[in-house]
Parts: sequence; C-alpha cells; structure tokens
Amino acid sequence: MIRYTRKLLIFIFLSSVACPSAFGQTSYDFDLLYRQLADAKDDTGRINAQIALCGLYRLVNTDSSLFYGEQALESAKGINYFQGQILALGTMSIVMDERGNLPKSMELGFKALQIAEEHHLDSFAASAAMGIAQAYITLKDFPKAFSYLRRYTLPYSYFDLAASFEALDQLDSANFYAELAMKAFQESNYEEPLVYQTLGDVKLKYGLPAEALKDYQKSLQIALNENNRRGSAYAYNRIAALYKGIHEPDSAIFYAGKGLEESRTIAQKKTILAAAALLSELYEPTDTKESLRYLKVADAYKDSLFGTANLQAVHTLVSQEEEHQKEIDAARARYQNQLKEYGLLAGIGGLVLIALILYRNNRQKQKTNKILENTLSNLKTTQAQLIQSEKMASLGELTAGIAHEIQNPLNFVNNFSEVNKELIAEMKNEVDSGNLNEVKNIAKNIEDNEEKIILHGKRADAIVKGMLQHSRASSGQKEPTDINTLTGEYFRLAYQGLRAKDKSFNVTTKTEFDPSIGKINVVPQDTGRALLNLINNAFYAVNEKTKAPKPPEGGVTYEPTVSVGTKKVDNKILISVRDNGNGIPDKVLDKIFQPFFTTKPTGQGTGLGLSLAYDIVKAHGGEIKVESKEGEGSEFIIQLPTTT
Repeated sequence: MIRYTRKLLIFIFLSSVACPSAFGQTSYDFDLLYRQLADAKDDTGRINAQIALCGLYRLVNTDSSLFYGEQALESAKGINYFQGQILALGTMSIVMDERGNLPKSMELGFKALQIAEEHHLDSFAASAAMGIAQAYITLKDFPKAFSYLRRYTLPYSYFDLAASFEALDQLDSANFYAELAMKAFQESNYEEPLVYQTLGDVKLKYGLPAEALKDYQKSLQIALNENNRRGSAYAYNRIAALYKGIHEPDSAIFYAGKGLEESRTIAQKKTILAAAALLSELYEPTDTKESLRYLKVADAYKDSLFGTANLQAVHTLVSQEEEHQKEIDAARARYQNQLKEYGLLAGIGGLVLIALILYRNNRQKQKTNKILENTLSNLKTTQAQLIQSEKMASLGELTAGIAHEIQNPLNFVNNFSEVNKELIAEMKNEVDSGNLNEVKNIAKNIEDNEEKIILHGKRADAIVKGMLQHSRASSGQKEPTDINTLTGEYFRLAYQGLRAKDKSFNVTTKTEFDPSIGKINVVPQDTGRALLNLINNAFYAVNEKTKAPKPPEGGVTYEPTVSVGTKKVDNKILISVRDNGNGIPDKVLDKIFQPFFTTKPTGQGTGLGLSLAYDIVKAHGGEIKVESKEGEGSEFIIQLPTTT
C-alpha cells in the first residue's frame, strides 16, 4: 500500500505541476485518462484520474482543469479520501495562481496543508506548497516563497527557486537552481519549457541577448510541440521583451500579440498583463490610440491581480493561516510538555520544581518569539500597503496637474471652433449677397483660427503623451531622458495638482536649468516619483509657514517660494529643490530618510516619501543630500552620475 501511494503521488504531482509532458501531451494521453476514468473499478481510481486530468488541462484549458479538480474534490470529500482532497486542492491552487486569482489560490493551498497536517499526510501536500509559493512569488514576497519551496526537493521546487533568485538579481544562485531543475527533469525524461526561459532571463541580465534568444526559442518550440499554451504564452512575451530591448519593434509587436492571444485562450492574467503592457509601450511612439487601448487592458488586469480588495483578501488569509499554525504549534507544545510533566512527576520533588521552572521559561520564550514573528509579518504587510498608498497619492496629485494643464488648450480649441462656426454662417450670408471681398476677409479669419486650433490641439496631444509616459508603471529600464524637461514637467504638474485641491494655495515658483546637461540614462518614472516627493514636501513646507501668525507691524511680509534647478558639475548632474519654509530641526535631520519617519501631523503623511526618493536615487548610483536651517528653509540636492 505504501509503494502504491508513493507511485500515485509522483504520477499525479508530475502530471499537474512538475512537468508539462508527463504524458507527452498528445490526444492519446487525454484519451488514456478518459478511459481510466471510465474504467475505474473504485472511487479512488476515478478520483485519481480526475486529478491527473486537472493537472494536464491547466496547460491548455484552465476551465476544464478546474472542472475536473472540483469533481475530484467533491468525490474525495464524499468518501473521506484525504489524499485525494489534498492533491485536488493543491493542483487547483496552482491553476488559480496562473489565472491570477491569488486569494483563491492561497485559500485552496492553505486548506490542503491543513488537511495534510491533521491527517499526517505531508508527503501529499507538495502541489499545495508549490501553489502557495507561486502566489508569494507573484506578490514578490520571496522569503515566504522560499519557506514553502524548500519543503520538497522536486524539480519544480528548483525551478521556482531559480526564477525567484533571478527576480532578485542573484544570478549565480538563479543559474545554479535552473541547472539543477534541468538535470532533475532530464533524469525523468521530461523537458520543462519554463526552465529554458529562466536560463534565458539569466543570460539576458549577463548581457548575452543572442544566447538568451536561443533559450527563449527553445522554450517556445517545446511548448508548441506539447500544445503547452501556458509555456508558449510566457515564451512569446519573453521574446517580445527581448526584441524591444534590442530596438526591433516590429518583431516585438508580433510576439507580444501572440503572447496576448495565447494567454487569453487559457485566461492567464499574469501573461495577459505582461503582453498588454508591452504592446502599450511598443505602440506609444507611433500609434497613441492603440497604445492607450492596450494600456487600458493592462490596467484592468493589473487591478484584478493587485487591486486593494485582492491584497486585503490575501492579507486576511495569511493572517488566518498564521493564527492556525500558532494553534497547531501551541497544541504540539502542550502535548510535548505534558509528556515531560508525567516523567518528572515520577522523580523527586526538587526535580519537579526545576522542570516546572524550565517549562515556564520555555513557554514564555515561545510566546515571545511568536509575537515577534507576527509583528514582523504585519509590519512587512503594512509597509507594502503604505508604499502603494504613497505611490497612488503621488499619481493622484500628478493627474490633477495634468487635468489643469490640458484644460487650457482644450478651451482654446472649443472657443475658436465656436467662432469659426459663427464665421461660416456669416460667410454664407455674404456669398448670397455677392460680397466677395468680405467673403475673402472672413475666410482669412477662419484660416487663422484653424491654425490656432491645430496649434493648441498639438499642445493637448503632447500633454496626453506626457501623461501616458509618466503614469504608466515603471519598466525598471533606463532610457535617455532630458532631466531639465522631466524636472520642469513634474514641478509644474505638482503645483497645478495642489492648486486643484486648494484654490487658495499660491506660491512663487522659480526654475534655473543648465542647458548643457542634455540627456542621461535614468528610469524616468522612478526619477519622476523621487522628484515629485521632494517638490511636494517643499510646497507643504512653505504652505505651513504661510499659516503661521503674521509678522508684527513693520516686519517683512513672507513670500512663499519654491525653486528647482539643475547643474552639471564634472561628471555629475545636480538637481536641487529649495524652499523658504520653516526648515528641518537639527535633532531630526539625520532621521528624515528613515522609513515611516515624518514630522507631519497624524493622517497627513506616511513617512515614506523621502525614504522612497532615497532608494530610487541610490538605485541609480547617485546620492541625495539635504541642507536646512531652522526658520529659513531647506534645500534637497540629488546627485546623479552622467553615465548611469
């Protein structure tokens, strides 16, 4: 019975998560399982066939995969077949992660682990651990993903570890685990296309695009041969991103389109999001309408994956699982301590007393450790939510400024259009009267107005393109950027955004840009966020000083002023943001870049703005410094190398 159980576990697990070609992925394989399902002599045989179909179908049709998984789960519940419940829940957990339903993926995975724990069937919970780990990888919480991946030494565990280390830019570790996964699959006569993709990702980061493309094409060929749409969707997206990076947009658009098409056939949200975002970027220089269409698709799927409701649901599930685990640990500790107590009661009274003291200390230490672990976990979750809130708040202010900027050219377009409408009616009357000279004068006025409409239309178009550039998610890739233009845009839009919220807000703004700087390589979206945080803080500082009591009669009237400027010094670019607000007290000056530190009243600041700016500048190889004098104002200076 033990030998049969182990073979069953390997059979179902490999077919569902470890390898897409466990059955060669031919129609014969599905026919074979259908026959096994029809010819099953007992309930467990039928349930095992349904679980295997659930695993195979996840690569070509996730709806069918979930259909067979749910059938298997209901049947397993009906006969108290706990191994089948664990395997069905674990396989569906992986399917739900690939479809982008992270809360459901975690719910199913945690349920499978709970059943395995209750019935001492941990060896059947590998697919559940993989599903939970993949959800944490999607959320970029790699430490928690590692804790589940390292429970089982299976090929797919090695692959997920390789992908995680690649995302963390730990390329040597990524390459080590990818090779380990490759060897493990080959020993079982399997080929996993995603392993080649990870190897390609590592080579691309090592600066070997030609070698990376070979691995991506190898991955795509395997996936197409096996009808593995999950694998081919990922491969198409990888190839498209590579072609974008080497400036071959036509090829990039072709493969991204294939990736989007393949992803939609299996309702795989993660690859739909990646393909749509890539297509939006690729079309942006040539077709703004098409770029915006794909941007809307990407935003919709991004919200469905990482929206506030989903993240809150995930947080709730994780908290419940941690609470459940604490109860299990506490029960296990109580049981073990009871055994200790029974043994000690047989000894002398002195030994009993010593044992009780040790027991009490041990319990207190365990309780302290659990509280500490829970606190750290909650802190990480809160930190992630606050960082997202900070980014969304910045985006809201930026959007308000853009709305104000675009309103002016739109007003001109509307007004001149109305005037032309009246002039055309007047021209018709003059034509009927035969007054050709007046007709010519009116036509000239219409022509002048049309030129103004075109001028302001182009201005609005430029603002919209700028909005698409700055509001899209950061690609993390550096590109030549005009620092003067970027700084000026964010300075103007930040001011207009604050004006949109508070009409009484008035500040004197000054700019001083060094025209010799030219373009330098930065990530424009990230650099813009850093600038926006510094500029918003400067506006806040002068606005707070404005609210202070007025100076005594004969005193100097306060004029709130914020200035930005750029300067090239040797091989560095300096960007300064200066205000004449209240300044920063010396006693807190060394704390301002610490996460969650803020001098603002409760509810008016997260304490993450300067911390995020500091991290962004450091990631560009630069530095950020502050000079402040209490009562007179502050100046923040960003130093960026000219070759970043």
